[in-house]
Amino acid sequence: MTTFPTAQAVRSTPEGILWEPSERWVRGRKGEVTVVDSRHPVLVWEPGVPVPLYAFPRAEVREDLLRPAKNPPTGTHTGSRIFYDLDVDGELLENAAWTFPAADLADHIAFAWFGRAGRGLDHWYEEEEEIFVHPRDPHKRVDALPSSRRLVVEIDGTVVADTHRPVLLFETGLPTRYYIPREDVRLDLFEPTDHHTACPYKGTAEYWSWRGESDIPANIVWSYPDPLPAVGPVKGLLAFYNEAVDITVDGERQERPVTHFTGALTERPHA
Repeated sequence: MTTFPTAQAVRSTPEGILWEPSERWVRGRKGEVTVVDSRHPVLVWEPGVPVPLYAFPRAEVREDLLRPAKNPPTGTHTGSRIFYDLDVDGELLENAAWTFPAADLADHIAFAWFGRAGRGLDHWYEEEEEIFVHPRDPHKRVDALPSSRRLVVEIDGTVVADTHRPVLLFETGLPTRYYIPREDVRLDLFEPTDHHTACPYKGTAEYWSWRGESDIPANIVWSYPDPLPAVGPVKGLLAFYNEAVDITVDGERQERPVTHFTGALTERPHA
């Protein structure tokens, strides 16, 4: 008889892995094939990785679709673990699944998510809602609050946005993001790009780049045209990377934060 942990508490392993049982019904698919159908998933946080992933009891995984990995990676995960290739309708996905070295999780299997790793299962559902990129962290909060603060955004001394009606988005672990009505942004100074990103908390974003000559990173402005309900107030509004522009709130110039986005921004100057 298979038993499942039920206590809602984060646990740690000697390897430094954190994990927590979840009561959500989670399914993962490759195309039209359901590979995972779990009512007993656990959330796993690996050392040095800011977002969680799911691991599933073997009994709730289509193990008949798994093959021992032909070319298992080295040095890309914590500790020694077993990797599997996934065979779905004759298509072999290398290293799409793996086990953890922790004894607590020995009977669980994790999967790569296509939206995050560019490989693996391409559709994930919590209950009946499709989720993207990675599981939502139950210890993370995202709030979108309309405000009447005066907000000014400058790029190389040029005012590109000026508003008294921003929406402030507070997301655990990230600097406050300021979303601005389009009417209050000099959008003529930017050009749309074909870049898109997906976020499990906010939805899919579209981007604009600065038209000027300075070394401003590409895709400096973004918007969620159809955000998830939890952040509905940001619908269609525009936000700038605080890391690369100058933002003044109620007359006080904000320090540019250093985040995990900073390196990528400085590596991609606008051409």
